[in-house]
Amino acid sequence: MSPSRVLRSCHVLLLVLWVSASEDFEWTKNDRGPFYYGTFPTGFSWGAGGSAYQTEGAWDKDGKGISIWDAFAHKKGKILLNDTGDSACDGYYKFKDDIDLMKEMRLNHYHFSISWPRIIPNGIKLDHVNEKGIQYYDELINLLLENKITPIITLYHWDLPQFLEEKYGGWQNSSMVSYFNDFANLCFERFGNRVKYWITFNNPWSIAVNGYETGEHAPGLKLRGTGAYKAAHNIILAHAKVWHTYDTQWRSKQKGMLGISLSADWGEPVDITNQRDIEAADRYVQFFLGWFASPLFNGDYPQVMKDYIGRKSAQQGLGSSRLPTFSSQEKSYVKGTCDFLGIGHFTTRYITQKNFPSNRGGSYFSDRDIAELVDPNWPDPGSEWLYSVPWGFRRLLHFVKTQYGNPMIYVTENGVSEKMICTDLCDEWRMQYFREYINEMLKAIKDGVNIKGYTAWSLLDKFEWDEGYSERFGLYYVDFKSKNKTRYPKASVLYYKRIISSNGFPNQREVETWKRKALEICSSSNQLLAADPLTSHMEMVTEIVVPTVCTLCILLSAIFLMFLLRGRF
Repeated sequence: MSPSRVLRSCHVLLLVLWVSASEDFEWTKNDRGPFYYGTFPTGFSWGAGGSAYQTEGAWDKDGKGISIWDAFAHKKGKILLNDTGDSACDGYYKFKDDIDLMKEMRLNHYHFSISWPRIIPNGIKLDHVNEKGIQYYDELINLLLENKITPIITLYHWDLPQFLEEKYGGWQNSSMVSYFNDFANLCFERFGNRVKYWITFNNPWSIAVNGYETGEHAPGLKLRGTGAYKAAHNIILAHAKVWHTYDTQWRSKQKGMLGISLSADWGEPVDITNQRDIEAADRYVQFFLGWFASPLFNGDYPQVMKDYIGRKSAQQGLGSSRLPTFSSQEKSYVKGTCDFLGIGHFTTRYITQKNFPSNRGGSYFSDRDIAELVDPNWPDPGSEWLYSVPWGFRRLLHFVKTQYGNPMIYVTENGVSEKMICTDLCDEWRMQYFREYINEMLKAIKDGVNIKGYTAWSLLDKFEWDEGYSERFGLYYVDFKSKNKTRYPKASVLYYKRIISSNGFPNQREVETWKRKALEICSSSNQLLAADPLTSHMEMVTEIVVPTVCTLCILLSAIFLMFLLRGRF
């Protein structure tokens, strides 16, 4: 579930941090410290996640309608290697097997999404409700509960019915507010007696920016400087309407909660002593997280967004700001519509001031007047945008605490991908990522941040949007080329299971054994995987990481090629 970032568009520069100068960077001094051994509060919820389009497959089965991602992925050149989510992990057919995997890991919850076009094929409830789609989610929810796994359900993880996009312009049109409310109300009516945790939108930043600004994601529109802001505005109003619907019609009967999941990277000032860098870093986070969080908690967009976009719009000769405005009534309507805040977080950037002239036209990225920078020493397991920077997670969580009144938080996405020429199930880098990021979350709880649960992203390898199947976030490896989409446990499965069983990191001696035992067990899984035809696990990618693994892969590839050449001559 990782969105494409600005790296491809050259918005990110490389910050070369010489080892000799490392003592000059004191902005992380108060947040870095030794590993903290301790456990999470009693009742802390551990889970894993996925989303409908990324995992279900069955894109046109049993009455399901077409989504914008079905349409987008079927256009040549939109997805790496022209992959699609047509079958994905076959989760629609294999959900019982996947729940067995969750049970084996002792997960407390499973975070997944409902496909809007699977239960309302054209998006309009009055036209048709697909009972077979309802039945699928009924069975999924019931089986989770039978296995004592709490369902946490997202109503919208990017798969808008294509009919609504074609007829109304999707999230550019305010009519989506009512249509989305009808869909949500149907879900509350049919599933709400068993579901107590609802999320309206997952990562609306990516819906708006990648869908309507850069066009990298469905529906693929490039409405520079206006499209993302308009989509976000309608999404915020849609969220608020659904919250009020749940609050007035269902809360007293169903006793559930409703929130939103916002994804945000952390932005750290390049120079903490430089006020311009501090303001730039704050601007980065406000344009990312605050864009959506501030209206829901404070009643309006962050002031810095209003100031910057308003000024640049005036400089461009526009009569009004490209950032929509909330009326007084709307401000009251959206404020306070969050029972809990979902946080998706993967990585961090260093931020500094950079002025973008207004005469070049407006865009979301140039409106911010910042440059994003990365330390090349940060671990980079594979995804071009994802660097492992654990201390940034704690900083972000503390920011949420101070900015929004210490809301109840569920971490709804956190994990790391790999992108390799072939697969090794002994994913040491993922175990290290989970170890460090979860520990920073534990430190944040120690700081007083109100975190109630954590979701590892993701349960399975799955369709990764415009990157297709070239990136793997899963705890379980999925053989996408096999008929049965066979799942194989990576070492991180056992490692995460140990964290869950111990509810944290009880003591140094015990924790240090987890990685060793996980690596011992995963070697047998590697043998099972290797027993399949070699070519079914080959992937054409542009990056190679984890040198020892990939050296082996290259050797195996060379041997395979040698046999081919012998056969030809």
